[in-house]
Amino acid sequence: MTSSDIPTIDDLIKLDQQDPLNWTRDEFEIPNIKACGGEGDGEAIYFCGNSLGLLSKKARKHMIEELDVWSTSSVTGHFSHPHKRPWKHVDQPLTPHLAKLVGAKESEVAHSSTLTSNMHNLFTSFYRPTKERWKIVIEKGSFPSDWYAVHSHPKLHEAVLSPQQIEDAIIGLEPREGEDTLRTEDILKVIEENKDTISIVWLPLVQYYTGQLFDIASISPKVHSIGALLGLDMAHGIGNVECKLNEWDVDFAVWCTYKYLNSGPAGIGGFYVKFGVDDGGRRLAGWWGNDSATRFQMLPTFTPTPGAKGYQHSCTPVFSSIPLLATLELIDKVGFSKMLEKSKRLTGTLEQLLRSSRYYNPKEGKVGFKILTPEYPYRGTQLSISFLPEDKGVMPRVFSRLLKRGLVGDERYPNVIRLSPVVLYNKFEEVGRAFEIFERALKEEEEGNDIREDEEKDMDMVSKD
Repeated sequence: MTSSDIPTIDDLIKLDQQDPLNWTRDEFEIPNIKACGGEGDGEAIYFCGNSLGLLSKKARKHMIEELDVWSTSSVTGHFSHPHKRPWKHVDQPLTPHLAKLVGAKESEVAHSSTLTSNMHNLFTSFYRPTKERWKIVIEKGSFPSDWYAVHSHPKLHEAVLSPQQIEDAIIGLEPREGEDTLRTEDILKVIEENKDTISIVWLPLVQYYTGQLFDIASISPKVHSIGALLGLDMAHGIGNVECKLNEWDVDFAVWCTYKYLNSGPAGIGGFYVKFGVDDGGRRLAGWWGNDSATRFQMLPTFTPTPGAKGYQHSCTPVFSSIPLLATLELIDKVGFSKMLEKSKRLTGTLEQLLRSSRYYNPKEGKVGFKILTPEYPYRGTQLSISFLPEDKGVMPRVFSRLLKRGLVGDERYPNVIRLSPVVLYNKFEEVGRAFEIFERALKEEEEGNDIREDEEKDMDMVSKD
């Protein structure tokens, strides 16, 4: 790579002008630098949509409308709604969009509750251990909530499993020594080595810490060939990368909607259940999972709605469904295939700039960084940056400097800052400006380290004196 290959700010401004999706930024409210903890005025560079997506202007409009309905109509808003969004059926307009986005039939998709609650719900139905087949495969670096949830389920089967089986129930996947991400071949090897004892393989579609996109198309046939089920956590996948749940033959999956789908803080979750997958008659039943045709008859016998919606429990939350609907309608208008193409270019530009840095892959002991996230196509918009030296606490200081100058990413201890330029509201120019802020922060860290080293040398001389 030569210096002439590196895009300048002017080059990036031209890319924005030529971008057929440049209009979508105006659909969102961009945070202010000072309000985000920085110094100065103007819009922040918000590269944190992989953690919490921004508020869309349409969502604000819809939310005010819902508040007005609540204020003026109250309970009758469940059945009669001036904007044709009766709360009783608030899930109906979302289902076709969600099904299309995850690559599933409408009957296989529901949105309800939260990601971990949905995960527990589906594990109750589909984790049915026997003395011969009881193990769960999960990556050791999984999001803590997944790790905790998976570990809790074998303990609920003490009548079937011995204490030793409960202790041995979890198979933790981890990268090879010296590597940061999992190889598909190693996942397949673990499945083969434990083929007679595995009940469920549980993986993320996109790994939260490294940003790795897993090759589910290659893993799924192996899981099913040994007689196990495949479940996915799609928290960082939905709205970010292409999802093909039917084509991949995934058995069940869960997701949240407050990242790339902008449903708001702790917004509603969703889940997928493959048509025909057997739950063995095990189900946590609730009123909203009952057949919608008889739900309001208050019958004593539970008759589940066919498909995924039969696993719902309570009424669909309106105030996190409405912002979600706004984003899903926008995605449908834009076309997700066009979003994927821009995602490739936007994140690729950030990667190109980072790799051009003199701080990239530094010599041992020197200040710098490496990129944990795999190259395209095994990623979405996120790049996870690990700071060096690993034992010097570089990351928090760099993160503070980025935030101070208006670049909002997120920190993940012990050593990573995640930067995620999101297609719907980030610009190529912002990628260039973010890189300039990033470089300045590392330069200040380098100079600070030099000062500390000089002070240590002085102190050493004093002690010798």
